[in-house]
Amino acid sequence: MSASDLIASWHAHLTNARRRSPHTVRAYVSAAQRLIHARGAKSWEDLAQVEAGDLRAHLASRRADGLANSSAARELSALKALIAFARSETGDPDPAAPRLRGPRLKKGLPRPVTPDDAVNIADLMDGMASDDWIGARDRAVLLLMYGSGLRIAEALSLQGTDASLGETLQVTGKGGKQRLVPILPVTREAVATYVDACPYPLERDEALFRGAKGGPLSQGMVQKAMARARVALGLPDTATPHAMRHSFATHLLGAGADLRSLQELLGHASLGSTQIYTKVDAASLLETYRGAHPRAKKG
Repeated sequence: MSASDLIASWHAHLTNARRRSPHTVRAYVSAAQRLIHARGAKSWEDLAQVEAGDLRAHLASRRADGLANSSAARELSALKALIAFARSETGDPDPAAPRLRGPRLKKGLPRPVTPDDAVNIADLMDGMASDDWIGARDRAVLLLMYGSGLRIAEALSLQGTDASLGETLQVTGKGGKQRLVPILPVTREAVATYVDACPYPLERDEALFRGAKGGPLSQGMVQKAMARARVALGLPDTATPHAMRHSFATHLLGAGADLRSLQELLGHASLGSTQIYTKVDAASLLETYRGAHPRAKKG
């Protein structure tokens, strides 16, 4: 078995057996490639022998290259999953990964954008595109994230069968979990405009959103388009595509949505993941109070 065989097998396991998102698969495979090449591993037995001290040394080397705490924590999770898989492949009766605690992370709050900024970004992405159909595409993708709370990977996983949207859309999220999300009229119109303008045939079982050369649209292209619009509008670096999903959640909560309903709309496995938005809403309320109340700055 070669290093490339190990990586291909790991990729297949993540995609087919674990049903991980494309983003997670890329991150986990990249982490595996680094460890496999660093150790010269040629078999699952080689990887099964990796212990906590080996992982600690590997991550220390990565940290010396400037790896941030958050990235180191993600890499550790990926490598522990890899080693557990390697041990199961060798028939180890106790295939658990090495016990090693990751770096402590300061959990920050999501940074939503305002409703006006969300619309301005979508419109500017449309206007700044190199072709009219690409602008229509970028606007449609962004409105799906802001108007329906989709993750960027979920929006880009839509197929030709989703080209004609109704009032709701069934989305497959993390872990293959399906949920029903609402589709705003403005989002339906944006998707219809893109579909009419797209120069490529949108087959039922192929990607709905296409790149300039006709292949599936990548997350990187959406991120770059939004970055250009963000700079043009003078918005902070936190105004990313994923911030659109945060904005969807925060604005719904501010309008009176209950946490259970919001959990269902976002596709969160646990209510704890949704509860962070109560802190975001409280932080936004306090910021508004401090800026508007006549005595807020007078103690």
